Amino acid sequence: MSDPALRVQGLGKRYRIGHRQPDRSLAATLNGVIRAPFRRLTSVVRPRGEGEAADDLWALKDVTFEVAPGEVIGLVGANGAGKTTLLKILSRITEPTEGHADIWGTVGALLEVGTGFHPELTGRENVYLNGAILGMRKAEIAAAFDEIVAFSEVERFLDTPVKRYSTGMYVRLAFSVAAHLNPDILVVDEVLSVGDASFRKKSLGKMSEVAGAGRTVLLVSHNMSAIKSLAQRVLWLDRGRLREIGDPRDVVNRYLAGNEVDGESGTFGADHLEPRRVRLPKYRGEMRLESVRLLDAAGQVTGAYLEDAEVFLELTFEVRVAVQALEIFVRVRTTDGQLVFTGLPGKRLAPIQPGRLRVRLRFGLSPLLPGVYQGDVILLSHLPQDNVSPAFRFEVIPDPQSAEDDRTVLVPGGAGSFESTHATLGLIRVRASWVDVERIDAEVVS
Repeated sequence: MSDPALRVQGLGKRYRIGHRQPDRSLAATLNGVIRAPFRRLTSVVRPRGEGEAADDLWALKDVTFEVAPGEVIGLVGANGAGKTTLLKILSRITEPTEGHADIWGTVGALLEVGTGFHPELTGRENVYLNGAILGMRKAEIAAAFDEIVAFSEVERFLDTPVKRYSTGMYVRLAFSVAAHLNPDILVVDEVLSVGDASFRKKSLGKMSEVAGAGRTVLLVSHNMSAIKSLAQRVLWLDRGRLREIGDPRDVVNRYLAGNEVDGESGTFGADHLEPRRVRLPKYRGEMRLESVRLLDAAGQVTGAYLEDAEVFLELTFEVRVAVQALEIFVRVRTTDGQLVFTGLPGKRLAPIQPGRLRVRLRFGLSPLLPGVYQGDVILLSHLPQDNVSPAFRFEVIPDPQSAEDDRTVLVPGGAGSFESTHATLGLIRVRASWVDVERIDAEVVS
């Protein structure tokens, strides 16, 4: 059986919080001897141990996995989960506290934009410098030089010191060097989230090309679309420990479902809803939204959906007085507030007694392009009762198994555009329907 490209066994990294590691170099020792008398004169007597308390922080603990040659692994996890620490260990930037990592082949790392660039050197000189840091020979760098420069689109400024570059130019050149050279293993940390939209799209295409060429890639990103599109497996780190590794769709969906930090959990309770409740005199409050859950077709809670999927929206709310009708509006918007569509499942004309109800609605995502959306929930019973805006968020993710299509994109009109009677209903017609209505608490609310 052939060796893997990478094998990690029991890897752990511990940091000491509140404690400065001693510098045992000769210069530090001599400096300490010279300064010691002055420290004694100026020191303040403190209780023993004051100011020296230290806590152990395990950025990684007992992490074990293997990566096959040519495999693309996505790393996901909340901020502070240990993703960057893991990549730094694999790149030999820092040493592990315990365990070991065996690597077969050369490693090229792009952990921070511009790492290895010298501000006083020109772009041309930094291409060669950065390539050498990544372990490439001069002939290899020269062979890829023209392609690197063309991709970065900084030809005009190639002989200008990079200290005069904008952040975007820095990003372009740094990514181009790492992506166009040929280490056996490419380690990339959050590079696909920087730069302008055009460059991010271009970078994603290049990473797809690199992955298709058979190179091993470890990719960290909070862009779940990129992770699902590129990775063959996803590794989920949670507070320094390996929580799960497996199929990109399954792992990413479970990560988003349990990721309360990013607000993409698929479950939105009172803590989320209450601050977003619209408080106007016209909202009578005879019905009050209590929770929202987003489900997939299998009934699993999730905050991420592939294109063309169906969203099942589960609403739990309280009915405080008997009402003669039930109507629900669901407005879906972009994160910058542009109305996309309004789901109108119709009015239920039947007396509803006080208590708590759980309602499940369904709407399709086929017209929506990948991105993050948020939704308002409005409850009515002839009169407006409650409005939470936004009540939930979800992400539409491109299906990595589907090729690019030529769908028509509907672009909202800007200020001063032609007004129509359909303006309050959005730009896309989405069919919405009831699934069921279930009484879960028939007690009369006093």
